Amino acid sequence: MVSEWKENTLGSISEIIMGQSPKGDSCNNDQHGHPLLNGPTEFGGYHPYPTQYTIDPKKFSQQGDLLFCVRGSTTGRMNWADQEYAIGRGLAAMRHKNGREYQPFLRGIIECKLPELLASATGSTFPNVSRNQLLDLEIELPPLPEQKAIAHVLGALDDRIELNRRMNETLESMAQALFKSWFGDFDPVLDNALASGKEIPAELSDRAAARAALGDKRQPLPAEIRTLFPDEFTDSAELGWIPEGWEVKTVSDFVEKLSKGTTARKVDISNAKDEPEVPFLKVKDIDDKGIIKTEKLELIPRSVHEGPLKRSVLKEGDILFSIAGTIGRTAVVPAELHDSNSNQAIAFVRSKEKSKTYFLLQLLRSENIQHRVHSRIVQAVQANVSLTELGNLPVIYACEGIINYLNEHLTGIYHKKFHLHSSSERLIKLRDTLLPKLLSGEIRIPEAEKMVAEVA
Repeated sequence: MVSEWKENTLGSISEIIMGQSPKGDSCNNDQHGHPLLNGPTEFGGYHPYPTQYTIDPKKFSQQGDLLFCVRGSTTGRMNWADQEYAIGRGLAAMRHKNGREYQPFLRGIIECKLPELLASATGSTFPNVSRNQLLDLEIELPPLPEQKAIAHVLGALDDRIELNRRMNETLESMAQALFKSWFGDFDPVLDNALASGKEIPAELSDRAAARAALGDKRQPLPAEIRTLFPDEFTDSAELGWIPEGWEVKTVSDFVEKLSKGTTARKVDISNAKDEPEVPFLKVKDIDDKGIIKTEKLELIPRSVHEGPLKRSVLKEGDILFSIAGTIGRTAVVPAELHDSNSNQAIAFVRSKEKSKTYFLLQLLRSENIQHRVHSRIVQAVQANVSLTELGNLPVIYACEGIINYLNEHLTGIYHKKFHLHSSSERLIKLRDTLLPKLLSGEIRIPEAEKMVAEVA
């Protein structure tokens, strides 16, 4: 600790409002009253997404407050309040006494002191943190200008990470919307049918009417793409009405290899010491957006990877599909995880043609496939779907021109996603490195700002 840093308490710089739950009969899901937060179930990557409201709020957080979980197994999780919220007893709202521009410093202090705070928490099964424990938490406090400068550095990193996250969500929405339009709603085929006056099946008439109602707002495809789509439909036994000339295939028709991982036995790992290690993926490492959380992957010895687990070695471009526990999560193996491994709850789908990887990914993410997969779940010790069931799922297939155009477009989107995710991982790693050093004075602001500027 440098000489200007003084020992103090968290209460010396922060206001802390402990939540209080409103009565149950004042709560609703109809957006009546104030948005209510009860705990981290409403937390997002940056700010909450409320699902419940109350007409009788007791305690409030303000926009810009740090929301801190104070009860149960999720004690210590944090989010930023993007608006005023009613907060239940599972949360506390925290704000720096000198204003919002100091908030990233406040969060940084709490992150660094969190292990100590959790160790002092009460509760026989799950920890509970009281207001006094927060207020009395001992901290090393730099002068106010230094607090502000540290907050600026940490806030800039957080803003860049959040911007990347939002851009990735937008890119994912674009990819899914394009695929659904072409292969779920058949918009280009309906547009062609409306233009040519061809008969539209009754089952698709509502969708056709919605397209027609758009009028000039419809965005026509380039002529060279539009003419690849037919203007009629045919009835298929497996998938109902599909565009004329398109085929119904199965997932296996696209696959060079469909397999699943193998769980490494403890004896395998314990017998291998001082070896190079490789990443080992589990379902929890894949989020709902199809991002693999590479920064927290378990590692296994290479001898185990190349021995007992050899059959489940992953390659760049493999599509992962969770088949046990939380079923239906998907992701593509990025370059940095080539030659990694996975457990038996994850199937991997290796496309026969690399050019069709992202088309196949969207097929597996589609509402039709997800619904069919969940209808085939076997309830055993753990819910699961067999590789046979996955491989036999019926999927729709268009002409090569459409598939190639779509996959080229999707490839561009996903390459941008991977780049943004890699950038965020570098920023998170830098933030984790800088945080304790900034708060202890080991690294000063000019050096930290230079390091931030150098990270893409």
